[in-house]
Amino acid sequence: MNTIKVETLKPEQSFKEELLLDKSFILLGAGQPVTRELLKELQMWNIQEVLLDGTNPFVKPEFDEKVLNENFEEVDVNEEQKAEAPKMNTQIKEALAKAQGMSNEKGRLNAVLNVYNEYMTYIHSVYTRYATHGDFNKDELFETVKELCVFVKENRRYVLRISPSVETRTKNYLVSHAMRSTIFAIVIGLKLHLNFTQLQELGVGCILHEIGMLKLPSYLYLSEKKFSHAERAKIATHPLLGYQIINMADFPIPVQRSILEHHEREDGSGYPQNLTANNISDYAKIISVVCSYEAMSSPRNFREARTTYDAMVEMLKNQNSKYNGDVIKALLYSLSIYPIGAYVYLANGKIGQVCDVNPDNPKNPIVQILGEKAADGDPRTIETDDGINKIVRVLNSAEAKDAVKFLKKEEAS
Repeated sequence: MNTIKVETLKPEQSFKEELLLDKSFILLGAGQPVTRELLKELQMWNIQEVLLDGTNPFVKPEFDEKVLNENFEEVDVNEEQKAEAPKMNTQIKEALAKAQGMSNEKGRLNAVLNVYNEYMTYIHSVYTRYATHGDFNKDELFETVKELCVFVKENRRYVLRISPSVETRTKNYLVSHAMRSTIFAIVIGLKLHLNFTQLQELGVGCILHEIGMLKLPSYLYLSEKKFSHAERAKIATHPLLGYQIINMADFPIPVQRSILEHHEREDGSGYPQNLTANNISDYAKIISVVCSYEAMSSPRNFREARTTYDAMVEMLKNQNSKYNGDVIKALLYSLSIYPIGAYVYLANGKIGQVCDVNPDNPKNPIVQILGEKAADGDPRTIETDDGINKIVRVLNSAEAKDAVKFLKKEEAS
């Protein structure tokens, strides 16, 4: 792996190897030319060096099929130009700065939750602006998503443990759904080694994938009852409505397609065009998965949420039929079979919360044991296995609530 000074990069320059921001974050794929926009952004981020790796095995991740089958089926930027750069939401910046300064586990979790809530507020403002003014601040949106991608990359194991309250999901369903889906989408994009521009486009598309709902009566996405056939038919128009909105706003074509096609399915059973596998855009394949997974694992007024484990099982059952297999595998290896945030009962009689994945085996994630602390005072974590530390089952919603109460009581003592 070689280090390259950013100041030596020139527009239209390309390399036989991939250009990396760090050991896992791709800026450009092999053979792709350096653009003026990329150089400008690197300078704006104050990135001094990048990496060049001829041995990098990225582009497509490798997965353990055995595990799956066992369990389920030169640019000058002057000061004036810098001053014209889009400004990200001040509250988000302040929350990000606080999160970066936290080193202990509890403080980091709380700081990450604060950042998460600020992004929720921002997404709410995006939807509200369109609903009231009929437009978007595209530069600000892309700038904010850029920072969100970095935030998720650096705080993946914390942000995946956040589960918005039932009240939040009920009152602001579209916002909560957009936020949580976008987190999952970025995590999958990282696992699939998308470059930075692709991650931004994916994030923007995912934030806006339900924007067409604003053209429908609000009761259709805030209803407390199951929908009739006619109501479901109306809801099925939202991808086309969303596409028309984003097309009129002149968003990039990949973003437009991701919104139009996010309800298409690999087997052609989706809508609005009944597209099949090879005709569905890559971003739409990802948003299709995260949209479905998030919806399954979130409560609505008319039904309880499935556990994240049950939602994962359902997604795995439909890989390669309704959903793209590589995207499903990326979801699995990013969250594990027992997804990050789930409360689990172990064979040793202890209760824990899944806090990270095991990159070698999605069956045996890392678990934080409730009520136990390590030598440094942080919660004790263990790697589950097939023996005494085996996960026996996932706690149901009532048991999980009791576990949360116990955890808060312990933290207060």
